[in-house]
Amino acid sequence: MTSIPSNRDLPHVSSVTPEDVRTIMVHEISWGAVFAGAVMALVLQLILNMIGVGIGLGAVDVQARETPSASSLSLGAGLWWVLSGVIAAGVGGYLAGRLSGKPSDTTTAYHGLIAWAVATLIVVYLVSSAAASLFGGAFNTVSSAIGGAGKAAGGTVQTVVQAAAPTLDNMSDPFSRIENQIRSVAGSQDPSALRDAATLAMRAVITGDASQQATARDRAADALAKAQNISTDEAKARVSQFEKQYTDAVAQAKETARKAADTTASAVSRGALLGAVSLLLGAVAAFFAGRASAVQPTVTGTTRARSTA
Repeated sequence: MTSIPSNRDLPHVSSVTPEDVRTIMVHEISWGAVFAGAVMALVLQLILNMIGVGIGLGAVDVQARETPSASSLSLGAGLWWVLSGVIAAGVGGYLAGRLSGKPSDTTTAYHGLIAWAVATLIVVYLVSSAAASLFGGAFNTVSSAIGGAGKAAGGTVQTVVQAAAPTLDNMSDPFSRIENQIRSVAGSQDPSALRDAATLAMRAVITGDASQQATARDRAADALAKAQNISTDEAKARVSQFEKQYTDAVAQAKETARKAADTTASAVSRGALLGAVSLLLGAVAAFFAGRASAVQPTVTGTTRARSTA
């Protein structure tokens, strides 16, 4: 006699209705559509940025007076980069949503958003890895997501750094100018040894112990008087002049370096904010473009034959 299995021995069965299957299929992600949209967004942004570079360089004429200024070109490049990024993200998001074949506008919107995210990660990878060297020539304009956003302020930073470069070089050895002035005047039969002595004495005044500066000044004045064949009083005046010149050079170099650092920090900050805003605008464009790409569902009508009695 066989025993009847109890309910605990029976396998658990969950009934799935056709509506459930349809819901799963409608909201399932299509990675092929996502990658297709991401690739389209990258290629389109590359093309748009190349167009922007061509137009921008075409507007530069060294001999023409109406040539746009560097700040205007930098601002235009930044705005064009933002606009091209939004357009590329919108087109890529629409294509991703459309190719997914989903009738749900919410699902296609998420397809567009994910396609934008994939494209952004690809750009970051290309910029931050060795792969950038292979595609650097073509992707320099696309890689503005990291560095190009700061182009609007980059021209200012470069100008400030270039202007500060001579002063910063002098700051590394601000005594070099004073040394050149000491050695430029001939006034003795053996100028080399006397100029060396005057130079060393003057360096001791500037960089020596503060408690011994009075003695160092007298020695420097005597050495300078012999090297340049001038009176001791005039030599002392020149020593004081050299001290002031050194102090002013160091102060000016520090101030220039501080301004350059502040300008650089401000430019990086604005570039980061601009990059964040442009990425958010791209995400919004991809989301709503994907939402608008939902396909209309196809409904097939069925008829049931009636049996006749």
